[in-house]
Amino acid sequence: MSNHNFPALKNDLFLRALKGEEVERPPVWMMRQAGRYLPQYMELRHKYSFFERVETPELACEITIQPIDELEPDAAIIFSDILTVPQALGIDVQMIPGKGPVMGNPIQTEDDAFSVLAENIPEKLHYVMDAITLTRRELNGRVPLIGFAGAPWTLFCYMVEGEGSKTFDKAKSFLYQYPEASRHVMRELTNATISYLNAQIDAGAQAVQLFDSWAGLLSPEDFNEWALPCLMEISASVKGVPMIIFAKGVWYALERLAYKSGAAALGLDWTISPEFAREKTGGNITLQGNFDPSHLLAPIKEIEQKTRRMIHRFGTRRYIANLGHGILPHVPVDHARAFVDTIKNYKQE
Repeated sequence: MSNHNFPALKNDLFLRALKGEEVERPPVWMMRQAGRYLPQYMELRHKYSFFERVETPELACEITIQPIDELEPDAAIIFSDILTVPQALGIDVQMIPGKGPVMGNPIQTEDDAFSVLAENIPEKLHYVMDAITLTRRELNGRVPLIGFAGAPWTLFCYMVEGEGSKTFDKAKSFLYQYPEASRHVMRELTNATISYLNAQIDAGAQAVQLFDSWAGLLSPEDFNEWALPCLMEISASVKGVPMIIFAKGVWYALERLAYKSGAAALGLDWTISPEFAREKTGGNITLQGNFDPSHLLAPIKEIEQKTRRMIHRFGTRRYIANLGHGILPHVPVDHARAFVDTIKNYKQE
């Protein structure tokens, strides 16, 4: 564990919920809570490019803390990007405004795939660890700090497709045409992610989240073969703090993830009912999510109603209130605040 002397934690509600302890109300934070819906973030966005913001610890720290000052949720998540790992593996990633990530040298051949090697990942991504250590100090114990990484399948999708996609059919066809080469890439990604997350924990992350954003593109059999083993290996090898696995769209694998992944919590998208999720996971694991981010565009009264109903259905124990995906850029700040405040003011009937 880290040998930094960090200030004592004042609000440990999030960590207690991850452990399944009794809590007076569920903790709340939002995926992408540091970002485009905040006017103070937009100011920095006009001054610095995306990767300047990610790679400058002082900026990443400032951006991470903006929503903590503004909304006062129960956890902070470091401002970074899942594509830092492909960058460390030699993939050239550009963030194109209005289009998203574009890889200058995607994996196109078996040789490209076999040349991917996970080496010195924490050194190459030292700026993320520096940002975590700085942010943990600057938070001064107000809330815990979450680190994160993209899961191997999701990173593989970007590295082969070369850009964002709704179907990632290039990535999927590469998988089926070149299984050995694909397996090599997934192994290197798994090793890279393990060393990356362990370095984040050493730097001060108090929990980590693994984002498998494109897991739902796989059939249950393909998920079991390609994605699940990586998630299990990462979960078993990342030690010292609780891990949340958010595999979007894999309602069919909830049971398996709950019993086999070793994670402290599972993130849920909004296409699953709380009752289904609880039944499939046997009530033995903390669940996080699943408010549809676009519901934050509803009138405030409706946001409050929907939010209370969500907590009512999940129950207060072993539950972390969150969105079912990242907050949308055009959500008004007071709507985001209504969501957070409703949870913070929640009283069990």
